[in-house]
Amino acid sequence: MELEQRRKSGINLPSGMSQTSLRLETQRTPTSKIAIETTPFRSNLCLSSPRSVSSPRSITSLSAATSSPTSKKSICSDRFIPCRSSSRLHTFGLIEKSPSSSSPNAKKEGGNHEAYTRLLKQELFGADFVASPCSAAGSPISSPNKNMLRFKMEYSSPNSAFSPSALGRDSGFSNEVSTPPKPPRRVPKTPHKVLDAPSLQDDFYLNLVDWSSQNLLAVGLGTCVYLWNASNSKVTKLCDLGPNDGVCAVQWTKEGSYVSVGTTSGQVQVWDGTQCKKVRTLSGHQTRAGVLTWSSRILASGSRDRNILQHDLRVSNDYVSKLVGHKSEVCGLKWSHDDRELASGGNDNQLLVWNQHSQQPVLKLTEHTAAVKAIAWSPHQSGLLASGGGTADRCIRFWNTTNGNQTNSIDTGSQVCNLAWSKNVNELVSTHGYSQNQIMVWKYPSLAKVATLTGHSLRVLYLAVSPDGQTIVTGAGDETLRFWNIFPSVKTPAPVKETGLWSLGRTYIR
Repeated sequence: MELEQRRKSGINLPSGMSQTSLRLETQRTPTSKIAIETTPFRSNLCLSSPRSVSSPRSITSLSAATSSPTSKKSICSDRFIPCRSSSRLHTFGLIEKSPSSSSPNAKKEGGNHEAYTRLLKQELFGADFVASPCSAAGSPISSPNKNMLRFKMEYSSPNSAFSPSALGRDSGFSNEVSTPPKPPRRVPKTPHKVLDAPSLQDDFYLNLVDWSSQNLLAVGLGTCVYLWNASNSKVTKLCDLGPNDGVCAVQWTKEGSYVSVGTTSGQVQVWDGTQCKKVRTLSGHQTRAGVLTWSSRILASGSRDRNILQHDLRVSNDYVSKLVGHKSEVCGLKWSHDDRELASGGNDNQLLVWNQHSQQPVLKLTEHTAAVKAIAWSPHQSGLLASGGGTADRCIRFWNTTNGNQTNSIDTGSQVCNLAWSKNVNELVSTHGYSQNQIMVWKYPSLAKVATLTGHSLRVLYLAVSPDGQTIVTGAGDETLRFWNIFPSVKTPAPVKETGLWSLGRTYIR
């Protein structure tokens, strides 16, 4: 029955609403809310906006007049358009009230609340939000445009009393008060000892200084090798190669009892450091042997003949294997701390990594653009290798030898002559040549510069670290050896003290 009435009237009404609930009248006054003219062909629906609402986006509601003209009952439509601009501000009470709406007592009581609200809005929405004026009297303040559709978190100014550091945001919302950052470690800018080293050669491809685990410093000066005891400053002449030969490299064993000497003729001599006696002479190189390195059992030597020889003192042969891979003089050579890998650098700008099971390099790293003499394995991370390039490169590069990727690099601005890691802290020291002749200490992995030391007048070509890991010695063509205290001592853990019955007879495994 209702369906037939709807068809006759030509008006589509919502379900549940009868035609009698609508009052049909002509447009007599402009204030009528709904005026409907029915014609045989169409129905016109004229809407007039109700009284203004304080919201910036007012919603015109559709109301159907009842039979009583004085009835205040309103029927909302089926669409709802939310006003999102002020909903969150209403929730947190961040909308500023007009001064007229607040009583004097409320002003007095809410003084602290207003200050707190202002600071809270500044921290949540930024200073621009607090400074922006209201768009209209009594209208809510919309959030600033700079925070729209942005995932990046913008922290407030550090000058604010409610900055993230003060609120504990950086410390994971810790309830404890965050401790102030530790001041940078101070490194003395001057050497605490300087020794004269006459005839110390200014040759980038030689390695003439090494410090043993028994606190003896071996230095090659001309045709002689001298031992300097760091405990009592006693100097001992180890050997003299004669006028037809010269010292090109010195290297102690890990135990510090024997020292190997590379010569201009290509021979490698092994000497007993305590008795000053020659133990062995190893041949095999055609020209000078400028770099040596010991593992636990194997002595590796690099030469200008582009070859690397591995010597084993337990066998009678001069060498047990020959590694061929460089196209120019081998000037850098270092065993890893676990004796599994051997890194070699050459004047051909190549950095090669070898292992014990192959005669071919397992890695060929060719990113350097100059000779690679400076090589150092990290004692803190397995497979981390640092290398430095010459004058045309000036970069320190870090490698993961497990996958062959370069993990980091930094341009030092000068020729990199030597690299050495600290065994006490995760830092390394580099010595440089052209053009600044400086010594630099770096943090790893941030590569933040800890200190820059100067004093040598020529290239700092030689570097060695003391047994305790705190002092380094540097040598240069200015014929001086300088001792610097740059690394801290090893941090020993505090002993655990327990009292009571359960601590009796307890042992600790470290």
